[in-house]
Amino acid sequence: MSQYILHHFDISPFAEKARKVFGLKGIEWQSVQIPMIMPKPALMPLTGGYRKTPVLQIGADVYCDSRRILREIDLRVPKPTLFPSGNEGLVWALSEWSDKAFFESGAALSMGVNADIPEDVLKDRMAFFNFLDFDRLDQDIPHLYSQLRGHADLVDRQLSDGRRFMLGDEPGLADINAWFVIWMARANVPPVEDMFAPFLSMHAWEERMREMGEGERHELDPEAALDVARDAEPSHGEGIDPDDPLGLRAGERVSVTPDDYGKIPVSGQLVTLSLNEIAIRRTDARVGEVTVHFPRIGYRVERA
Repeated sequence: MSQYILHHFDISPFAEKARKVFGLKGIEWQSVQIPMIMPKPALMPLTGGYRKTPVLQIGADVYCDSRRILREIDLRVPKPTLFPSGNEGLVWALSEWSDKAFFESGAALSMGVNADIPEDVLKDRMAFFNFLDFDRLDQDIPHLYSQLRGHADLVDRQLSDGRRFMLGDEPGLADINAWFVIWMARANVPPVEDMFAPFLSMHAWEERMREMGEGERHELDPEAALDVARDAEPSHGEGIDPDDPLGLRAGERVSVTPDDYGKIPVSGQLVTLSLNEIAIRRTDARVGEVTVHFPRIGYRVERA
């Protein structure tokens, strides 16, 4: 079976980013379904408290945040590349647009226009999505539609010269950055069908993105995934950048926390601190030692 184990749920927009990369690269992978909300008893032994979706597991190495997950997949399976036109720095920077401004408008509408959201999910998201003002969400619906429509128009304009994908004739991360929010809106915000109707270039591109698929998927029991981690040896890390401004040392106990939402710290011994990555070694009674990896941008590292 494949070494790639994705802990996700099917309607997760950020997990859709990873699934599309599996599709683009034709990767075989294993799927572990996790709950939408806490508790997540089969995930916490791996992450030490990190609760966002998705999480990628490769043996006893655990990759948190879709940006770090996509980077790892591209490092291990470099062809076809996520950057067919080059522009790697620019494309990674686009993640800040898609993961925040574009996503937040779509997520807010998903919460605001669906009356059948289960009460426990709504309560969880009210605490989790600290970028939303739930007290005035109803009043903000027209504004949020205007924002989602404006971002979708950017995608349509980028494609309006007849190109097949965002940066040329081949798909890449720029397309996946744009795709996952539109995919989420199509699924969760029914009125967007009319709102997106004028975006004909975007419609044709969406069909090409659907054809990409999600690779070869196999379902895996959560306990079997934990057994994989228990029986594997985690990576030892890449060391500490001597020029890093934080002045931390290898082996120090630190906490790592997202700086946007879901601000639950994960603690462990520091094994990597570089321009692009933070990694810590931690021990859990169920899985033994694991190395947990995070992207550098968007995460705060402090002595525990």
